[in-house]
Amino acid sequence: MRNETILVKEARGILTVTFNRPKSKNSINGAFLRELNDALDLSLRNSECRMVVLEGQNGVFSTGMDFNDRASGNYDEKLDRLSLVRYMEMLKRFREIPRIVISIVDGQVIAGGVGLVAASDLVIATPRARFGLSEALWGMLPGMLLPFLIRRVGFQKAYSMTLTTMPVSAVEAHSFNLVDEVTETPDQTILQLTQRLIRLEESTIENIKQFFLKLWPITGEFEEMAVAESFRLMNDPKVRENIDNFVRYKKFPWNK
Repeated sequence: MRNETILVKEARGILTVTFNRPKSKNSINGAFLRELNDALDLSLRNSECRMVVLEGQNGVFSTGMDFNDRASGNYDEKLDRLSLVRYMEMLKRFREIPRIVISIVDGQVIAGGVGLVAASDLVIATPRARFGLSEALWGMLPGMLLPFLIRRVGFQKAYSMTLTTMPVSAVEAHSFNLVDEVTETPDQTILQLTQRLIRLEESTIENIKQFFLKLWPITGEFEEMAVAESFRLMNDPKVRENIDNFVRYKKFPWNK
């Protein structure tokens, strides 16, 4: 599989996806979502595969949306809305696919990257991992990822992370269930998990995930509301100005 934004490796029932946009800090664009979706398709074609492992590199998991696609010179309204829909569909697919999706976070993950983490079945972090929702600093909100985050950490913690924009450490994230395990050796943890999870039937994984989805459903009405609100905020003149200033001048909204 030839990709521009990710590296894919298959071995021993595991499909490993390494995010590979180092110059853009593994930000999420259309190509990234398309290739990640293709990787999930690949996992389904391998009847021996049970786990999909997501990881960043060089101290960055993902920094969320790629602002370069949304700067004035590159902006396409239809493509922007489509990318929001595809992001929401990706988070849903993590929860529905009959594979165990595991995120390994070693370093920074912010904004939409936190959504990839929150929608994963299991999250392993190293002590240097940091998690943050920075959207409010730009005049936006993390609407599409919030139901996945709330399901993991509860309403108030998701609310406070959104409102304060303060990053949290791996240890703190573990204390409120955003992270399942903190370890210096995530590869060893994956090996231990593999010895158990590889024994599960694909149908068992699917049954478990589908049952838990019924316990905490995310309705089509919410999906439409989340996409519409995200699209509205991203097209607010002040937000567009903030994005343009960052792309053109590397100026953050708080640097007046």
